[in-house]
Amino acid sequence: MDQVFEQLGKIGIVPVVVLDDAKDALALGKALMDGGLPCAEVTFRTAAAEESIRIMAKEFPEMIVGAGTVLTIDQVNRAVDAGSKFIVSPGLNPRIVAYCIDRGIPVCPGTCTPSDVERALEFGLDAVKFFPAEPAGGLKFIKAIAAPYTNVKFMPTGGINAQNIRDYLAYNRILACGGSWMVTKDLVKAGDFAKITELVREAANIVKEVRG
Repeated sequence: MDQVFEQLGKIGIVPVVVLDDAKDALALGKALMDGGLPCAEVTFRTAAAEESIRIMAKEFPEMIVGAGTVLTIDQVNRAVDAGSKFIVSPGLNPRIVAYCIDRGIPVCPGTCTPSDVERALEFGLDAVKFFPAEPAGGLKFIKAIAAPYTNVKFMPTGGINAQNIRDYLAYNRILACGGSWMVTKDLVKAGDFAKITELVREAANIVKEVRG
């Protein structure tokens, strides 16, 4: 497994960040660091993603900043040039996965079926995203799909929150969970980074509680 994903596994929760304005990246990065989750998946759903990654990666070099919702090779290049340490996509695009592997870029493609997992295995991957986690069947489905693929670990994202994350983290085939409940767009828009820090700290404490 890529060292980056091993590190994310130790952190346990990857905040999934959507920023409309890169000016919020510095304060948000500080909130994540102060709260005890030194990582972020900054999604390419907005035009501010690239610059936000650049700011976080520069100002917090010890932070594991990655790019999410990566749908094109151009986005891979822009993310990595900005300082992204890993790439996450909602589905498994063979061209993007092959491109990342050829260049030594840690990549975690989205999976939702056994066929998706087997395609990931063909690329030699042993860590995959599971998306959308809750709508697709949640932990029960992940346990069922994980059974035949004994060396694969999953990073579920989608519908995970403070109420259900303990169950996910307790399952030894979960690498880490992606979640946005502690970094909602409303909190960012309101500039309430103190509340974000508080929620991030609560999330980090859940990881310690469950995983020790």
